[in-house]
Amino acid sequence: MIETEDEFEEQIEEAYFADGDGFDAIEQKPIGRLTMHDTTQQTERVILVGVSRPPSQHRFETDEHLDELELLTETAGADVVEKVYQNRSKIISSTFIGKGKAEYLKERCEEDNVQTVIFDDDLTPVQQRNLERMIDRKVIDRTALILDIFALHAKTNTAKTQVELAQLEYLLPRLTRMWTHLSKQYGGIGTKGPGETQIETDRRIVRDRISHLKEKLGKIDKQRETQRKGRQDVTRVALVGYTNVGKSTLLNTLTGADVLAENMLFATLDSTVRSLEIGKNTVLFTDTVGFIRKLPPKIVASFKSTLDEVVESDIILHIVDISHPTFAEQIDVVNFTLTDIHADGKPTITVFNKVDKLEDTGSLAGLRAKYPRAVFLSASRGMNLGELMDTIQKIIEEQYVKRTFVIRPPDFKLAAEFHSQADVLEEEYEHDFIRLRCHIQPDVAMRFMKLYETTIVEESDAA
Repeated sequence: MIETEDEFEEQIEEAYFADGDGFDAIEQKPIGRLTMHDTTQQTERVILVGVSRPPSQHRFETDEHLDELELLTETAGADVVEKVYQNRSKIISSTFIGKGKAEYLKERCEEDNVQTVIFDDDLTPVQQRNLERMIDRKVIDRTALILDIFALHAKTNTAKTQVELAQLEYLLPRLTRMWTHLSKQYGGIGTKGPGETQIETDRRIVRDRISHLKEKLGKIDKQRETQRKGRQDVTRVALVGYTNVGKSTLLNTLTGADVLAENMLFATLDSTVRSLEIGKNTVLFTDTVGFIRKLPPKIVASFKSTLDEVVESDIILHIVDISHPTFAEQIDVVNFTLTDIHADGKPTITVFNKVDKLEDTGSLAGLRAKYPRAVFLSASRGMNLGELMDTIQKIIEEQYVKRTFVIRPPDFKLAAEFHSQADVLEEEYEHDFIRLRCHIQPDVAMRFMKLYETTIVEESDAA
């Protein structure tokens, strides 16, 4: 069992580079970390490939998807040379695209000195291997690209652990492709046995590493669960949304946090919790990882501890970039992901951000009718934040219940706590007790009863 990062790296280096100079020409990185390009030499040149499948996916949709894939590619630091399309009624199981299109890609790669071809759809290991043989270039899919960006932006130990787990689980069935250089170096007879043996060695190393990372994330899950239990007495609000819609900017504007907020995809991977007083309530706001179309399931599974912040929240702020031409589709993607992680059905405020970028505001009335709990604002300019605070306060108050408590013997300090955390409707002072009738959150009421069980009783128990 591999216990440390150094041991893992040493075993990988031994596996890949033990045979000396012959392996130096192979541009392979250690398995524990996928890297798409080497910026120390030159910017990687890329061709993007999208496949339309009418009637389920038409050309205009493929155009939009490739535009997003181009943004992802640029975020990873590569240059897009060309976008290639193909219409197919049926996907070819062995190569995904047709032979003629693969030959065209090979020609374009040779003419424009392209190093990598990126497909917008997920490829099976067999499809990826066959395409690389036909095109004679590195071929990756959308999932590999997203994992590369996540690895680039992971800063904390937790984020790095989550990303590495997703990478290794993605890479495990593709290890055979990593060893195709053996046949090129030695060729023919005598290479299959050692190659297959080395592949099995690598698979064991990767499986051990996956087991170690899952154990590590299990401990992180328990720590975060303990932290969340300590926050059960306060209202928890989770900020969710498509990537690059302004979640971190909104959190910074509301709470004065210093979360990285840049105009790039997946700039923030770590959840950040900040508190804010709204009325008489302490509210915890949590910024989470952004969602995206075709978010890899391995990412969703690996980021469980982060996404649990959404699952266990009391209110969801669904942030939408209203200036984006496909914001309606982005809303559907986020709602689908919330359903997938079982976080749907919670009180949700749809926050239409970046209204300052709209040239025509005529659509706002229709959106307000469609989304009753909609707020239109600009997080970067601080526009209309008051309405958002009022809407959050209204949802909190909807959860209030009427309760009457008797404090015996009278404790004026404790009565002041009720005033600070509940809406006191009536209060009565006697020489041996204080009676308070109030609107209060159930969790707050329960906390008071537990903390002061010898002092506080409900009216029905006081007689």
